Amino acid sequence: MKRLLNYFNQITKIPHCSHNALELKDFLINFAKERNYTILVDKNKNILIKKDSPILCLQAHYDMVCVGDTDKIETFIEDGWIRAKNSTLGADNGIAIAMMMVKMDDGENLEFLFTSDEEVGLLGACALEFNLESKYMLNLDSEDEAEVYIGCAGGVDIEASKLCDVESIEGDFYSLSISGLQGGHSGIQIHENIPNAIKLFADYCLDKGVKIVSIEGGERINSIPTSLNSVVLCENKLISNEYIKIKKLDKNSGEVLVNSEEIISLLHLFRHGVLEYNDILDIPKNSINLAMISLDKNILSIKSSLRAMDNRDLESISNEFLVFFQGYNFDVNLVSKYPAWTPIENNFSKIVNQEMIDVFGRSSFKAIHAGLECGVISEKYPNIKIASIGPNIRSPHSLAECVEISSIEKTYDVLEGVIKYLKREYEK
Repeated sequence: MKRLLNYFNQITKIPHCSHNALELKDFLINFAKERNYTILVDKNKNILIKKDSPILCLQAHYDMVCVGDTDKIETFIEDGWIRAKNSTLGADNGIAIAMMMVKMDDGENLEFLFTSDEEVGLLGACALEFNLESKYMLNLDSEDEAEVYIGCAGGVDIEASKLCDVESIEGDFYSLSISGLQGGHSGIQIHENIPNAIKLFADYCLDKGVKIVSIEGGERINSIPTSLNSVVLCENKLISNEYIKIKKLDKNSGEVLVNSEEIISLLHLFRHGVLEYNDILDIPKNSINLAMISLDKNILSIKSSLRAMDNRDLESISNEFLVFFQGYNFDVNLVSKYPAWTPIENNFSKIVNQEMIDVFGRSSFKAIHAGLECGVISEKYPNIKIASIGPNIRSPHSLAECVEISSIEKTYDVLEGVIKYLKREYEK
C-alpha cells in the first residue's frame, strides 16, 4: 500500500492535463522499460505495455481534468481522504495508474493499457490501434467501492457558435462575476442540483434589459461551471446577490451585442441537468451540461456535453439540441461522440463481483452516467469481456476532489484477487 500511495504522489507532481500529458507518457514508458516490459505507442499517444502471454488487460487513462493550480499539485490527508490544495487532485485516474505501476513492479504477465485524452471525449480510446491479446479487461476508472460497473453512458459534445452584430450605446456599465461555486462532474453529479454559473447569469439577467459587452464562463466541457465573468450594460440598477458580485464601472459608452436579450433567453431556456431518470439503475438516463460560453471578436461560442445510457437516445437528443441552437441561428457541430456501454453480466464480471464480495463483504452490479472508455473499447474489441472497478472518489473534476485511502487499499486487494483467480484458471 505504501508503494501505491508513493507512486500516486509521484504522479501528482508530473503535469498531465488533457492535451498536455506528454511528460507523464514518457515517465510511464521509462518506468516500464526499466522493468523489461515490451512497450508500444500508437500515433494517438496510447501506450500498451505487456509481458509474455498476458492473462488480463488493466486499463486506465493518463490525462486528468485540470481545475485550479494544477501546475504544482499539493496533496494532504484529512480524515482518511487524500485531497489537493486549490486544485483538482487527479485521483481520476491517477490512482489507477499507481495500481498498475505496482503490478509492473511485481513483474506480472499482464497487458497495461494507458489511453490518452479520455477527459476530453475519450479521444485515445476512440483511436486505439493495438492488437490486444487478453480475453479480459479490467478498467480501473470507476469511483465507488464494492461496485462492479458493467455499463456506462455514451456522450457527445455540442459546440454552437454565432457571429453577433454589435452597436455602440451609452448608459451604465457593470462587471458581473461569479466565482467559487462547487462545480463537479457533469455526468455522475449532474443530478445533484449543483449551481451552474452560466445558468445563474442568465436567470439573473432575464427580463432586466441587460446588454452583453463581454462574457466568459465555465472551465471544462465535462465540468459543471464554477465561474463566469461578464461586462454588461443595463438601464436598471443591478445589485449583487448570493452568487453574483456586481460592480458599477467608470464608463458610459461601449459596444454591446444587439441580440443580447435573445442570447440571455437561450441560456435561460437551455435544459441544463437531468432530462430523464432511470429508476431501475437509479442514475440519470439522459442529461446535458451547459458547460462553457465565450465571446471573442464578436463570435459567441457555447459548449455543452450530452450523455445518454442508450445510443438511440443519444442520437435523438443530439438532434433536439441541434435544432434548438439552429433556431437561434447558431452554427452547430457535434464532436467527440462516443457510444454507450450496454449493461450485460458475463463470466468475467461475475469473477470480479465475487472478489469484491470476498474483500468488502458486499457488491453489486452497476452502470454509471459517465463516459467510461469501456463503451468504446467493447465496440473495437467485441471478444474481450470487460468490467470496471475503482475506489471511492468524490467530486472529481472539481476543487473538492478526494479519494479515500482505506478504499484504495481494499480495491487494490480486489484487483489482486482477480489476478490470482485468473492465474489459477490459466494453469489448469
